[in-house]
Amino acid sequence: MSSRNEFDTLILGGGVVGMSIGFGMARAGDSVCVLDGSDSSFRASRGNFGLVWVQNKGLGRPGYARWTMRSAKDWQALADDLLSLTGVDVELQQPGGLAMSFDQQTLVAHARKLDALGQELGMDYPYQVLDHDQLRKLTPAIGPDVVGAVYCPLDGHVSPLRTLRALVQGFYARGGRLISGVHVEKIEHEAGQFKVQAGDQTYIAGRVVLAAGLANKELAPQVGLDAPVRPVRGQILVTERMQPFLFHPTHYVRQTGEGVVQIGDSKEEVGMDDGTTHGELARIAARATRTFPMLADANVVRTWGALRVMSPDGYPIYQQSTQCPGAFVVTCHSGITLAPVHAGPLVDWMRGGAEPTEIQGFKAERFDVQAH
Repeated sequence: MSSRNEFDTLILGGGVVGMSIGFGMARAGDSVCVLDGSDSSFRASRGNFGLVWVQNKGLGRPGYARWTMRSAKDWQALADDLLSLTGVDVELQQPGGLAMSFDQQTLVAHARKLDALGQELGMDYPYQVLDHDQLRKLTPAIGPDVVGAVYCPLDGHVSPLRTLRALVQGFYARGGRLISGVHVEKIEHEAGQFKVQAGDQTYIAGRVVLAAGLANKELAPQVGLDAPVRPVRGQILVTERMQPFLFHPTHYVRQTGEGVVQIGDSKEEVGMDDGTTHGELARIAARATRTFPMLADANVVRTWGALRVMSPDGYPIYQQSTQCPGAFVVTCHSGITLAPVHAGPLVDWMRGGAEPTEIQGFKAERFDVQAH
């Protein structure tokens, strides 16, 4: 395009979701600009736990289960692409994940949910129930209170910070432009084009993608869309580097490629507060040390809180505006897990291809039905 501020696609939000889409758009040949907020913005991407998690996702919503499975299968290809393009290893490992249980009832209930999910999908859901002794052979560090775990071979994890860095570098390598520290005040749509006002600059594009997390709530109505999202806080503890002991991620403890242990999985309805609290960190630590007693002696070097981007039912919103064709909203709280499908089939749809069947039930109108 002619002007320095004119592009095929403008993406609002430079977190993992926005950069996955931006990378996919640039890879497909679009001229793309990502407008990102300041360092003080609320950022789910920088508080992310890094799981590529499949098990137990999508009961009652088989489309989401298929979408998640598709993404997990595509993760290796994305990791390889980013490595060859940027030299950044995102530390992808997909050895399968463990959902730990402290009582038999929870273990059985979890397995039944996976059976029910398999029935909805018309398949035998891939999982295995491990009792204490079987689990100890796989993960010798477990404590006596762990009665067993559900193992799912589809699960894995990455370094979320390396992933974001690789996506940004890959985006640059494909010719993308990233402008940080800007605040979008206004989006206008006229004559098939979008004008985005940010400070003293106006950016013009034929397509605009709202991937701004919690800020989508205010931005979406400007292009005839709805993004009823709310913040749900999660807190995380990070230990010093330790000898490798945990080779399968769990949904609240994982050991990174550098050897540090991340401990988390709190869900708190506290509004726009991304702080930490002694009470919640103590609860998280107690559960982790009950699972792996050796962690009681580990030094904690960092803690943080971050805000998830949550819709009323917890599932994503993927929608194109009928009022302003070419405007899309994307919101989810599994940006790491879904990065490959966001960079691939989601981008293909936005560029004029068929809408993936897996996401057709994820329009914001579903909340109107619930409300009435």
